[in-house]
Amino acid sequence: MITLFKQSRLVLSVIPALAFVVAAESEPLDSSDLSVHWELVSNTYHEEPRAKARFVIENNSALKLTDGNWELFYNQRPVRTPISSVATSPVELVWINGNWWKLSPVPEFELGPGEELTITYEVRGWWIKEESDAPAGLYIVLYDDEGNDEAIIPIDDYSVEPFVRPEQMQRHRTDPLSLPTPENRHKQAERMKVLDEKALHRVIPNPVRLEAHDESAAFNLPLGIVYEEGLENEADYLAAKLGELTARPIVTTPGTEVEANGVLLQTSRLRFDGANEEAYRLNVRSDSTVTITGATEAGVFYGIQTLRHLLPLEVYLGETEQLHLPVMTVEDAPRFGYRGLHIDVARNFQSRETLLKSIDLMAFYKLNVLHFYLTDDEGWRIEIKDLPELTEVGGKRGHPTEGLQLLPPAYGSGPFPYAEGTYGSGYYTREEFVEILRYAKDRHVTVIPSINLPAHARAAIRAMEVRYDRFMEKGDEEAANEFRLIDPDDTSEYVSPQRYTDNVANVARESVYHFFEKVTDELEEMYAEAGAPFDIMHTGGDEVSEGAWAESPMARELLDTLPDIKDPQNLQAYFSRRVFDSLLDRGLEIGGWEEVAQIRDESGAYVPNPEFAGGDVITYIWRNQGRTRDLAYRLANEGYPVVLCHRSNFYFDLAYSNHPRDPGHYSAGFINTRDAWQYAPYDIYKTTLRTRRGHPIDIDEEFAEMERLRPDARANILGVQAHLWTETVFGQDMLEYYLLPRVVGFAESAWAAERPFEVITDREEREDEMQRAWNVFANTLARKQLPRLSVLDGGYNYRIPMPGGVVKNGRLKANIKYPGLEIRYTTNGEEPTLESAKYTGPVEVSGPVKLKAFDRAGRSSETTVLE
Repeated sequence: MITLFKQSRLVLSVIPALAFVVAAESEPLDSSDLSVHWELVSNTYHEEPRAKARFVIENNSALKLTDGNWELFYNQRPVRTPISSVATSPVELVWINGNWWKLSPVPEFELGPGEELTITYEVRGWWIKEESDAPAGLYIVLYDDEGNDEAIIPIDDYSVEPFVRPEQMQRHRTDPLSLPTPENRHKQAERMKVLDEKALHRVIPNPVRLEAHDESAAFNLPLGIVYEEGLENEADYLAAKLGELTARPIVTTPGTEVEANGVLLQTSRLRFDGANEEAYRLNVRSDSTVTITGATEAGVFYGIQTLRHLLPLEVYLGETEQLHLPVMTVEDAPRFGYRGLHIDVARNFQSRETLLKSIDLMAFYKLNVLHFYLTDDEGWRIEIKDLPELTEVGGKRGHPTEGLQLLPPAYGSGPFPYAEGTYGSGYYTREEFVEILRYAKDRHVTVIPSINLPAHARAAIRAMEVRYDRFMEKGDEEAANEFRLIDPDDTSEYVSPQRYTDNVANVARESVYHFFEKVTDELEEMYAEAGAPFDIMHTGGDEVSEGAWAESPMARELLDTLPDIKDPQNLQAYFSRRVFDSLLDRGLEIGGWEEVAQIRDESGAYVPNPEFAGGDVITYIWRNQGRTRDLAYRLANEGYPVVLCHRSNFYFDLAYSNHPRDPGHYSAGFINTRDAWQYAPYDIYKTTLRTRRGHPIDIDEEFAEMERLRPDARANILGVQAHLWTETVFGQDMLEYYLLPRVVGFAESAWAAERPFEVITDREEREDEMQRAWNVFANTLARKQLPRLSVLDGGYNYRIPMPGGVVKNGRLKANIKYPGLEIRYTTNGEEPTLESAKYTGPVEVSGPVKLKAFDRAGRSSETTVLE
């Protein structure tokens, strides 16, 4: 019998062949002796949404596996509620915590050498992603006769059956999304057309005003840079970027006048499109000079980015020794002062180098806030010198063998901390964090640290329990309790959205606030050392699970002193008040997820909490689907400053498409570059066209009762923020793939002035304008932005969409969602290359057809196969 207890979340990851021997001189089996194969059988076999899957385990060792000498551990993504098995088996599937599972033998189990075992099971929900949904990080633990760990061995021989059948690619029988076939991709791209070069954007984000003349100015490389006093940083930055591009030294000179082949950087009062500290004016003159005038240093910096965009692609690709620019004037300023990118380094750690390069990318597209998500259940990533356990314990993931203090595996991180190819362990030293702050400051990027409390705190809780035990062993009870985060007598039962049962700090405990103060103290020190502004602290505050604190003696004692709080769930508002007062005393603004601005009323509904609506608490709103579609506007109308982080458009951890090889989650749907670009921040209903499941929305009917943003509350929309959660992100290449080109579309939504489609009231007219404007943007992406990204900052890893195609009556028709990309094809079974036949129009073919899209830099898409 298979017992399915709970659920899971995960990502496929290959763990190197290592073995950790606990109590044996030689391993009774090695990493290739056990073969494990996993297959998704079907999502559509049942009338209800259900997924059926199976493990096949083959014992190729000389060791007999019995009911007491082994267990197999792995991670897998949660999917609602597991249900009973469809086949009997002498193995239980046991949910442990979070996304950590194990296969455990039942009494009298035996799997002898050369024998094979199949385990078939079902869950409610669906799996459609080969990499992001399959079990990952598999390893076997062998036990001795007393049940102690004898050996821990990663499974090297592990495979996942490719998802190629319709029942594997559909989420359920009534899935409204079309299958990710070449024919459907062709249909989706039918309205995309190649445009004349003159129709494309010269700069992204599109400036407020760009006036170009027919005359052009010729520049000889290298350019010289003259800068006004106080702009040394900007001059050095431009010199470095031009030097990287031309492989020539660039001379910078203080001054106020410039000669031919030179760029002048200066500041001045600027007033167009209102007063704006980030405004700039760029002039390219016929005398072969460029002048960049900024309202402030930041304005000069953004003018530099526009100049980098104006440089012809031939310069980036090294195809010319001379630079020609049209004589022009650009006047520009951002729509929003807050243009953020949230990067999570807690779920899976991302290196210092990855962060620095991401900041360079942000600068190029004029984003100015890095929301640095440093802590969560699965990791604590910032060194706090007086609390070393936070990184010694909370910064490591692995199998919890006796004597090792760490967090359990998550998201396929495997049994060993810091194993090659894994991303579960790691943290930033104080020196590295200071370096990141300085690097960002030089690029006019503000770094907002995020320390998530009271929920999403499992890493901190576990670390502080280790600290507690260490001091108790020394007999120092006062020190042991100084930073403790739990009530040891709490018997509350809850399960978090990420399936943890122990991830909420106890807000009735005074040491929780002392802990927060200590962490904030050390963050302040690091910002001061970096000379970087520390203006906002993001406190998290989301997803405190129902039932937390309900059975805590400490919480009950606190509630007795707070007669106005009847519901234990509203202790979160008490916690927020305490933390916010502490931060306000330091002169800091406060950021928090939308829950910090809500309170539960007597009916059990969550409503805006007027207590924190004075302007010091910035709410980050990510929910905009279902009943919460209007939450951002309700809070803004109540007086809360709001940053729009809507997951339907800006959650870049969501997969680009429903193709099984496109990695990522899809709980809120699939997010492509157009979604990030097609966004009306002051009237999101105009651009919300489908539900998260993919059903079309009748905007007039479904949004009729939703609260609208009042004109006087527009100023409360501070800006927008894109999010990259990293459960399925393994290293720099994947992070860049998830970001690019979506972040380019997001930058347009964040910076560019209000676009015509945002204000057109007639739906048909509005959607026609969306299509027209998107076609221009997509052409610009294909022909200018993507090939430039192949070189910029050493080159980025970006996604090129797969071509669509149909073969009818022996005739091939092909197209692409980004017009201007080249499509190459073969009919002999070989992979298309740049030397293959170029598709220019319908063509007669025979045999299997393979298509690939290429940009001008030679980067390519995945292969489309047409039988």
